[in-house]
Amino acid sequence: MRLLLAEDEKILSDALVTILTHSGYSVDAVYNGRDALDYLENGGYDGAVLDIMMPKMDGLTVLRHIREEGMTLPVLMLTAKAEIDDRVTGLDSGADDYLTKPFDSKELLARIRAMTRRQPELQDTVLQFGGLSLDRAGFTLSGAGESVRLSNKEFQMMEMLMGNPGQVVPTGRFLEKIWGYDSEAEINVVWVYISGLRKKIAHLGAEVQIRAARGVGYSLEEKR
Repeated sequence: MRLLLAEDEKILSDALVTILTHSGYSVDAVYNGRDALDYLENGGYDGAVLDIMMPKMDGLTVLRHIREEGMTLPVLMLTAKAEIDDRVTGLDSGADDYLTKPFDSKELLARIRAMTRRQPELQDTVLQFGGLSLDRAGFTLSGAGESVRLSNKEFQMMEMLMGNPGQVVPTGRFLEKIWGYDSEAEINVVWVYISGLRKKIAHLGAEVQIRAARGVGYSLEEKR
């Protein structure tokens, strides 16, 4: 299960990523509201944990934007504020739950489990484009009656491409979202994974291809 964590306190964010990862979640961490909105708009998450007080855009504004865009993924709000008005505002804006700092990690995990159980039927488990189907639950890519299983990084890359068909996904975006802000991975590692995905798509016989926008990134296009 994939979660987006938006928390501007780096030490707390790192601790939460460790806790969530050890509990079996795949976590992307961002440190401001604008990045949180950008990541959520590009899809693929089963839930989000948003701090209310963040630079560039606060968590409530992020929440309002994604609800206005029709996104139904469950959202847990974090804040240092304990006033009832803040809780009401968050819930009225579309939050599924609310947790006040400081909190116990066991309570955080319990609330995430509860909110993600409530809405499994609302999540699109399969992405489709040009005869390809990407199963988010099974990490499999299918086409023309055949299926191949993807590695975690292959799956995340394919999810980004299929979630934005015809649009160029910048190479740097792949690095940030999949390998992380602090990763020492180099740009050529993206090419290596793209090459592997191209071979799997060709094996499936799908009428789509991953095109390179030289010096920019990659897009998933239907063959013409």
